[in-house]
Order: sequence, then structure tokens, then C-alpha cells
Amino acid sequence: AGLGGIGLDTSRELVKRDLKNLVILDRIDNPAAIAELKAINPKVTVTFYPYDVTTPLAETTKLLKTIFAQLKTVDVLINGAGILDDHQIERTIAVNFTGLVNTTTAILDFWDKRKGGPGGVICNIGSVTGFNAIYQVPVYSASKAAVVSFTQYIAKLANITGVTAFTVNPGITKTTLVHKFNSWLDVEPRVAEKLDEHPTQTTLSCAQNFVKAIELNQNGAIWKLDLGTLEPIQWT
Repeated sequence: AGLGGIGLDTSRELVKRDLKNLVILDRIDNPAAIAELKAINPKVTVTFYPYDVTTPLAETTKLLKTIFAQLKTVDVLINGAGILDDHQIERTIAVNFTGLVNTTTAILDFWDKRKGGPGGVICNIGSVTGFNAIYQVPVYSASKAAVVSFTQYIAKLANITGVTAFTVNPGITKTTLVHKFNSWLDVEPRVAEKLDEHPTQTTLSCAQNFVKAIELNQNGAIWKLDLGTLEPIQWT
């Protein structure tokens, strides 16, 4: 999701760099945002494709075929879709984890060096809850822990596949995601307000560190992006 919250600010930061192409896959089209991104740096070709991460693996592969046919090379995949609502158990797991596993699996078709592919880089957006759970939202926290874990194993397979991977894990960031959301079994009816009492960071400072992490491109890194800082977390 490149057009909402942290995603849009990250896209803004990315197009300021020396990119050739930025392809955005999102459920909802936002022509104004696309036009803004194109205007920031006319040297970057910005393309939008409608995509829902909960679509089956075969559909994802089909879309990637179209994108690879058009661009020939794709260097980095950023998996950034996420929802926070512990009433929607299946959808949380589908969007936050299953979708990310599917896009990663699908792109390996094109990147895997065992198939003559060029390799590539996968950047998955986790959350600090992946290693420091907000216990009132165990479904969300566990889905993000799964992202951190899955990405670590993809990173360990890099010598076989040629594909490296790392996670960026934002702390509490001022996005629509945290304005209002449901706790699991309503264990904490005021979960959003309570979260709001904690220090937060802006989507812009998060996005700036996000792009730094992409530029550092460290295989297996678990980056914590909190309160405007970027720091590595040790995996145990």
C-alpha cells in the first residue's frame, strides 16, 4: 500500500532519489497522490496498479508478469499493507501476513537465481509489536511477529535464492491506523486513546528513516523506526 499513511510519505521520499521506476500497488486508486508523486520528480516513472493483497497467489503472479514484462527489471519489493482491528481476525492475518507471504512467493518466480533470475531485495513492513507486543491486540501483534520471523528465514535463504530481505518496524506513528481500533474480545475498550497517550512520531520522520533502511540494504536486518530514530534490533 503505497498511497496511505506511512506508505505515501515513503513514496514521496523514494521519488526524490535516483529511481527509474516506482510501481505502486494499492486497493484504492488515488489519482491526486499519483499526480503529486509524478510532479516531485518527473525523471521517475510512477505507475499504479489496483491490487488487493488478499487475492490468491496465482492472481498475484499474473499481475507481476504484467509488471515484469513492462519494466524488464524490478530491484526491490516493499510489502506494506496492514490493518489494525482485532475484531477482524481472519482479515488481519490475511492482509498482514498471508498477503505478504504470497507476494514474496510470487516474486521469487522472477527473481530466484535457481531459475536464472537476477535476485532482488524484499523490504517487509513489520511493527515494533512484532517483538514488543501490544497485548490488547494479540492478533495484530502476532501477525507482525510472523512477518519479522518469516523475513528472517527468507534472509537466511539468500545464498540459495539470491534474494535478500529485511524488516522495517515502525513504532507508534500518527496514522489513521491508530485513531480508532478494536481490541481482541474488547479486553481494552479505550485501546486507541491509551495508545495516544504514548509519544508518537510523524509519518514523515518514519518515512525518512524507512528510505535510509532501504539504502542501507542489510540482509536480515530488523530495523526499529521509533520516535524519529532508526536502530537495529538483535534477533534472538
